[in-house]
Amino acid sequence: MTQIAEDVRSISRLFGDALENLSKLMRTEIQLARAEISEKASQAAVGAGMLVGALFLLTPALVLFLIAFAIWLSHLGLSPVTAHFLAGCVALIASAVLAFVGASRLKPSALTPKVTIREVNKDIAAAKEMAS
Repeated sequence: MTQIAEDVRSISRLFGDALENLSKLMRTEIQLARAEISEKASQAAVGAGMLVGALFLLTPALVLFLIAFAIWLSHLGLSPVTAHFLAGCVALIASAVLAFVGASRLKPSALTPKVTIREVNKDIAAAKEMAS
């Protein structure tokens, strides 16, 4: 009879230990998720800051560059209208490249907490394996 009582206590102790370990695992995963989301938020802030900085710093430099470029094209024999139009096209292309790079850093796929998702999936697979 004492052997059965010890086995019951052992089973209940094992069950309690399993619940405690699961609780610790969940807390650890939540901490990992918080850290990774914080890192991704910083990445998004840097991407947004780069876009704002690019817009702010690009304006005066672009004006000077476009004026010089248009004058150079005029010296090559183009009419001033054509020279200024081509200079505007160059500015448009440069702006599009900067906007594309900045926007790519703000895509949801770049901000997904991949490490946390991978770890949670591993934990789920391990729990399923232990349960079966």
